[in-house]
Amino acid sequence: MVQRYDRLKEIRRLDPERDFLEIYRLTVTYEFPWDVTRALELALYRTYAVPSIGRLLDETAELTERTQKRYDDTALLLDAVVEHGFDTEEGRTAVRRINQMHRSYDISNDDMRYVLCTFVVTPKRWLDAYGWRRLSDHELRAFAAYYRTLGARMGIKDLPQSYEDFEHTLDTYEHEHFGWDEGARRVSDATLALMASWYPAPLAPLVRGASLALLDDSLLRAFRYDRPGPVARGLTRGALRLRARAVRLLPPRRKPHYARQNPEIKGYPDGYEVAALGTFPTPGVRGCPVPGHRRPTEAPAE
Repeated sequence: MVQRYDRLKEIRRLDPERDFLEIYRLTVTYEFPWDVTRALELALYRTYAVPSIGRLLDETAELTERTQKRYDDTALLLDAVVEHGFDTEEGRTAVRRINQMHRSYDISNDDMRYVLCTFVVTPKRWLDAYGWRRLSDHELRAFAAYYRTLGARMGIKDLPQSYEDFEHTLDTYEHEHFGWDEGARRVSDATLALMASWYPAPLAPLVRGASLALLDDSLLRAFRYDRPGPVARGLTRGALRLRARAVRLLPPRRKPHYARQNPEIKGYPDGYEVAALGTFPTPGVRGCPVPGHRRPTEAPAE
């Protein structure tokens, strides 16, 4: 009978530099599947506040005209690597698809590296605030190793090495680059509308308000949203902390939960092939579904 902290004990017996995939998989599919999904949504959303990223996403129209498909494809491509690993046919195909799409756009290496940093830092910060426990040092080291590996396969240069490096890179980049862009605001509005669409229509204003209440002031300023009041913020964040306390008392998950099993994935009721996910854009023409990456220069596909 698995007890609540047994998997953390298992994780601590592994080597975060050698066994990073196993640690990452245990953490995100057994310990925190719901939380990591929310955190990665927020991570990608943060990238819109960098005008060069948000503007490009608006120009592709994938997030404003085909928002659900873009959400599904992004989640499923990233999920394929988590579930199957980097050196399987599915994992290599997912990375190849990501690279093929990104080669169609001249996106800076700095923007690519920043987006990768959000995948490492945002889950840690989310779990610090709303998780039933915090990530261990082993997990943070494994997260950094996992995304270093993904970044290398995407052709990203000058990758951070430790979690602290990822965090410093993210904070510095946001301080220097967050700002207003009209196209980025359209992408933000479309994303908030998508999240509200997952719930009954009468709840849409409440969902949008709760989503805004979770944003920090730097994001609110970049998108020029009014700052939610203390009651809205207190209720939203308090509800998430109550959820964390309840989850801590539940028996641990007995089977892994992958992103493909999330109810928010709605576009493939009859299944999908990894090789067919995403778009197949002509270079210079709209269509990239994953935000914030530069065209890798001869990036390795496998």
